[in-house]
Amino acid sequence: MKCLIVDDNIIARTTLKQLVSQVSDLQLSGECASAMEAYNVLREKPVDLLLLDIEMPGMTGIELTRNLQAERPIIIFTTSKKEYAAEAFDLNVADYIVKPITPGRFLQAIDKAREMLQCNSEQVKLSDEEFIFIRDSNIVRRLKLSDILYVEAMGDYVKLHTAQKYFAIHATMKEVEQRLPSSRFLRVHRSFIAAIDKIDTIQEGTLIINGKPVPVADAYRAALNKRMNVL
Repeated sequence: MKCLIVDDNIIARTTLKQLVSQVSDLQLSGECASAMEAYNVLREKPVDLLLLDIEMPGMTGIELTRNLQAERPIIIFTTSKKEYAAEAFDLNVADYIVKPITPGRFLQAIDKAREMLQCNSEQVKLSDEEFIFIRDSNIVRRLKLSDILYVEAMGDYVKLHTAQKYFAIHATMKEVEQRLPSSRFLRVHRSFIAAIDKIDTIQEGTLIINGKPVPVADAYRAALNKRMNVL
């Protein structure tokens, strides 16, 4: 795994570099003293894993995480404060280590990062093979991508609509958007993702899919018109 260390404290960076050097499958791609520096580096040189401090001058580690694109690396927060843990885990990070970092605790976090990276790779593969797995109640069900008409946010759940029924899964829209191939699905609203090949008509800023209206937000209209090659 290629990793990047981000911490404004040089001693903390040195400690992390020493730990990284002792793990055979970790490759240090670089180190940054600020979140803004890391943001610019990641745009040019993506990595698999980010070892990220939270409290830094300017942009915080949590703010950086929120500003990274969907293809963001796996993140392990390394911080001297415990109070950010709940907010950090809401961002679906691999782990949260409170300094000082011991070798044993570091290896535990790396194991979690490996599992998450492997899971992400399997999800991409499943999407390429034209289906995804979803948890429907206590059943893990295979769902063909071609059956999905559109996706709708519903509180802490997301509804995957098909022609016959919908499946409600406990996930965020961002997580579902990452799972679905962008070649076939497009975010058209904060609360809706549409299957491009299932759109019948567009009427006054609303998509009609299988007879059902799906709203299109102004922020997404240009991207939709471009994808549909509307004249």
